[in-house]
Amino acid sequence: MGTFRTNGIIILESNMGDYDKMLTMLTPGFGKISCAAKGARREKSALLAGSQFLCFGEYMLYQGTTTYHINSCETIEMFYNIRTDLDKLKYASFITKIIYDVTNENENSFQILQLFLNTLYTISETNKNMDLILAIFELRLLCILGFTPHISTCKSCGEKENLLYFSFKDNGLKCGTCAKIDKSVMQISEATRNAIEYIVLAPAKKLFSFEITPNCIKELEIISKIYLNEKLEKQYKLEDLF
Repeated sequence: MGTFRTNGIIILESNMGDYDKMLTMLTPGFGKISCAAKGARREKSALLAGSQFLCFGEYMLYQGTTTYHINSCETIEMFYNIRTDLDKLKYASFITKIIYDVTNENENSFQILQLFLNTLYTISETNKNMDLILAIFELRLLCILGFTPHISTCKSCGEKENLLYFSFKDNGLKCGTCAKIDKSVMQISEATRNAIEYIVLAPAKKLFSFEITPNCIKELEIISKIYLNEKLEKQYKLEDLF
């Protein structure tokens, strides 16, 4: 392939040798790739900024025998507000761990990268409730991965009204009648149901442009957490990160 240019964000970094770094980068067209950054830890290195965790930039890469090598980088966004706020960093790191787990090399990751960047921007530049941001991210990510919940009608009978139960067994909303025979359902408010519908259907750029009450945030948080852990078959816990 030789030398080529791509946008990407650093999702993992580790030291290698005296001055080098081994990086994991998420790109839109090549998925998750490993990159060597020679001399990136030198004080005057041109790769110093571009090789840091959560740096989004335009990278000039060369494909070697076993890994990619970074020739140069023009930084686009460093998310400084995340770096200087421990709470923001905690949530961003947790989201990054999920991103790392669901991405692979040689796959189109444009939608996942777009969601990741929009989420990081919302964390960095707004004061929106962090648990709401995380819940929105998790549910929308599951939609991208092919686990879109059924929201238009009752998953069991097709009823269009009073869909105030979320079924984890059947992956979607249910009416009160059908919910009575489904032990996996969680009752939710009308506002939470509307929020779920919005997260599933909203344009990417407007995904985070809504607010709900604390009680609704809690409902949405529970649904997204259980749904994520079930579909990805892994127990993700924010409190285990640090």
